Amino acid sequence: MKIFATLLLVLQLTVLATPAGGREIMPATGTVEVAFTPWDDAEGAIIRALKGARHAVYVQAYLLTSRALARALIEAKQRGVVVEVLADREMTSKGDNSQIPQLVAAGVPVWLEVRYGAAHNKVLLIDPQEATSTVVTGSYNFTFAAQARNAENLLILRGNPRLARAYLENWRRHRGDALAYSVELLN
Repeated sequence: MKIFATLLLVLQLTVLATPAGGREIMPATGTVEVAFTPWDDAEGAIIRALKGARHAVYVQAYLLTSRALARALIEAKQRGVVVEVLADREMTSKGDNSQIPQLVAAGVPVWLEVRYGAAHNKVLLIDPQEATSTVVTGSYNFTFAAQARNAENLLILRGNPRLARAYLENWRRHRGDALAYSVELLN
C-alpha cells in the first residue's frame, strides 16, 4: 500500500510538472488583485494599472467601448509607451460606441481578428517582458456595461514574468492571424 501511495504521488508530481496538451503549468508568483462588478471599481483598477505602464501595453479586446479605458491607452502612448491592440472584427464593426477608431486616430496600431467565430479574449499585458509585468484578464469586457450593469470578474496578476511571457506569446500568435485595421475591413 505504501509503495502504491508513493507511486501515485510521483505520477501526480510528474503530471503537474509536464505540460498537458501544449498548456504550460507554472508556479504562481507575484500578487493577485481581484474585482467583481458591479460592486468593485474594475475600470478604475485597470486605469491605475495602465498609468503604471512604462514600456509596452498589448490589448486583446472582444469589445472596447469604454471612453475612459481608451483615453488611458492613448495617454500611455503619448507618454512613449508602445500600445498595440487586437480587436474582434465583428464587434468592432457592429459597435456604434467602439473606441477602436479613436485609438487608430491617435496612432495606436490595431489589428482585427477575423479567423475565429469570436475573438473573445479580454486581456491587457502591461510591460510583459519586465519583472514587474502585469496581466489583466477575466470576463470583464472593456465597456461601461461591464462596470455598471453586468456581473463580471477581473484579475490583475502582477510580478509573474513567466505568465506574462506566455500571454505575450499568445498575443503574438493571434496578431499573426489578424489583419491591420481598415475601414474597408469593417464593412
